[in-house]
Amino acid sequence: MKKLCLSVFALTLLMLPCGSFAQQSKTTVTTTESTGTISEVNPDNLVIRSESSPNPVVYTYTKKTNYINERGEPVSMETVKSGLPVTIYYSSNGSQMVADKVLVHETKTTTTKAPVVEQQQTKTTTTTTKTN
Repeated sequence: MKKLCLSVFALTLLMLPCGSFAQQSKTTVTTTESTGTISEVNPDNLVIRSESSPNPVVYTYTKKTNYINERGEPVSMETVKSGLPVTIYYSSNGSQMVADKVLVHETKTTTTKAPVVEQQQTKTTTTTTKTN
């Protein structure tokens, strides 16, 4: 009888799927991107306005948030100011959107060239000759 019980137990173990003994949890993090212009920078969030949304969107940032320029080079958080165009890569944590990466786009500044002033100089030479 002991051998029969052990055999049934061994067969039961073999029939169970491999992951049945320990609970496994799967966390899926989806990163989304949004492009717009910074309208406010607060101590713990960025307010972004975009053409696709009539209302501003608030993104929380953390110490792990990376700030880069278009060349992929890191920039300091201090350079992130109101009026800058950005792309926010974020993940959702409940109803909160947490910025993982902020891509700061270079602003195209227009400079007005000073008008070119041409100077013209006229040199007049008078030659007198004596006649006898």
